[in-house]
Amino acid sequence: MTTTTQRVAGRWTVNRSAGRSSAAVIRPGFAWAVPATLFFVLFAVVPLVLVAVLSFTSWNGLGSPQWTGMANWNALIHDHTMIQSLWLSLLITVLGVVVQTPLSLLLGVWAAGRQRNRAVLSAVYFIPLLLSATAISVLWRALLDPNFGVPAQAHWLFGNGNLLGMQSGAIGVLVFVGAWQYTPFHTLIYQGAARAIPQVLYQAAEMDGAGTIRQFWHITLPQLRNTMITSMILMVVGGLTTFDTVLILTQGGPGTDTTISAYYMYQKAFKGFDFGGGSAIALVLVVIATIISLIVVRVSGYDKMRSSAEGL
Repeated sequence: MTTTTQRVAGRWTVNRSAGRSSAAVIRPGFAWAVPATLFFVLFAVVPLVLVAVLSFTSWNGLGSPQWTGMANWNALIHDHTMIQSLWLSLLITVLGVVVQTPLSLLLGVWAAGRQRNRAVLSAVYFIPLLLSATAISVLWRALLDPNFGVPAQAHWLFGNGNLLGMQSGAIGVLVFVGAWQYTPFHTLIYQGAARAIPQVLYQAAEMDGAGTIRQFWHITLPQLRNTMITSMILMVVGGLTTFDTVLILTQGGPGTDTTISAYYMYQKAFKGFDFGGGSAIALVLVVIATIISLIVVRVSGYDKMRSSAEGL
């Protein structure tokens, strides 16, 4: 295999050419995919179908579900709390993407270095990945307590200290806690992708007189394009399905100011014993997350990405 570099539109790219071996390529058979396919069908497709069926029924968890047709869907259309929860879910998701993407990108590229101090700091920074969302939410609930937490000792910064008592403060806390927990995960993705960038690109750019900043904008960032799209899709799906953080930190309050769709689904199904209505909300979330992901893939051109070893 031969590798060459060329500069196109101010960016360095790698051209790889290789002759294929005359030996036949051994490709894995369909049997290799059977275990994963069965797992996906049993734990993803079947539950989703059951939820879709349940959304057309009335069921309180006891007895047999009663078919009600479009009653649950008609109720959702005229449910103000449901409409508000969708907007809140989208708002928190967008804020999460805006905050986490630049942080994780810069930290991931920085952590890709091989110096010992970077490795130690990266290991410390990745600690939130080892904690559950519940533990993290309980931790920040205690730290942000207006009577005994950090706000009680820093009135000059937090005012009355009750950040969770107003909508803007509560949403800010949810976005911050989500970023604190999940940015290390996306940083790890960018770190691996940055280390996979061919060093010959940086060597050629350095010989051409490009500094660190120019190398980042013209080499690192373009090479991480597909990684960025993957990370953003994960952020979107995770943001729309956030539940435990809201349950522990705000419980949808104050009032319904942080009642996102996932939490409203919980309220409907497990507090109001309306599993039909809760199933309808769950199906709406699945549809919205799927549509947004498909739009991101389509607009970004991610669906046209091909691997040099595709099909092996």
